[in-house]
Amino acid sequence: MTLAYNIGMGTIKLSREALHWNLDIIAQQVGAIDKIAVVLKDNAYGHGAKIIAKEVQQYGIKQAVVRLEREALEVTEYFDRILILADVPTVLNPAFSYTINTIDSISSFPCGTKVELKIDTGMHRHGIATGDLEYAFKRMSQQGLECVGVMSHYKSADTLSSEWFWQRKAFDDLKENAMKLAKSYGWTVRFHISNSAGTFRSSQCTDDLVRIGIALYGCLQMDTPLIQPALKPVLSLMGERIATRSLKAGQRVGYNGIYEASEDEVVSTYDLGYANGLDRLASNRYITPEGIALRGRISMDSATFSTDVDELLIFNDANAYAASVGTIGYEILACLDKALKREWCD
Repeated sequence: MTLAYNIGMGTIKLSREALHWNLDIIAQQVGAIDKIAVVLKDNAYGHGAKIIAKEVQQYGIKQAVVRLEREALEVTEYFDRILILADVPTVLNPAFSYTINTIDSISSFPCGTKVELKIDTGMHRHGIATGDLEYAFKRMSQQGLECVGVMSHYKSADTLSSEWFWQRKAFDDLKENAMKLAKSYGWTVRFHISNSAGTFRSSQCTDDLVRIGIALYGCLQMDTPLIQPALKPVLSLMGERIATRSLKAGQRVGYNGIYEASEDEVVSTYDLGYANGLDRLASNRYITPEGIALRGRISMDSATFSTDVDELLIFNDANAYAASVGTIGYEILACLDKALKREWCD
């Protein structure tokens, strides 16, 4: 027996209470709300850039970080300053600053651009060598740029190792020279290296800001015995029922029939698939937080679960879903379909 029901698309539900809870913890950790720059790149880690931007502005956050200029333009009304990590300007907005990731890229920025110089303190991904600091300042001046920041990035602040300590020292060691160089060119610079994990590695925040991404969204994971802050996941993914079917023992579900019912069973398809961000590796193995099993292969636009509820909670913690497919919460969140409806649930 098959019951046709509904065809639509799943919904992302966001918790204001969780978002504010996380911001309270972060503000207490760094000592001042003005030090928090929220990372909104890649659609705010799948949460929805504009909906998150508006809410954190109301909380009192004045700074943001994005990857591209178009992302900055999308949320510019909500912030006093926005750092752009990987783009060059098409407009000169006084609220925007752009990251210099290599010496060679300096020539790509038009005269008058506000920039922040990234230093490679050990991650070996982006940034200039520490020994090139003086030359980089000279090149930026010759290009007519205004350097307003010096920054770096931790490679493993969430893991128990010595690397956080030596990267912290490398960054601190260059501050004095960078400040002198900036002053000689008439620039006032800010210093920042901490991502979410780095923010919770020390009881003191010695930089001018922290760049908070995954901690804002409540999915930061720290190695034991590092301190794990009591953050709350902000995002839940909900599916709406498309159709319900009564399986007989021995009948199979979905592509290639990898699930076979061992007894009579009621199953339903829901309006989310791998095109919407459900990792296909969860097929036939994932159990929802409410104990409902995913049956068979995830399709492009739908998935089948052993239930007939109208609205199904797929996950309320991206890290838990990520663990079922051997990845990290960042990837699950960033891959959520931008077209999915996003709404506050409280």
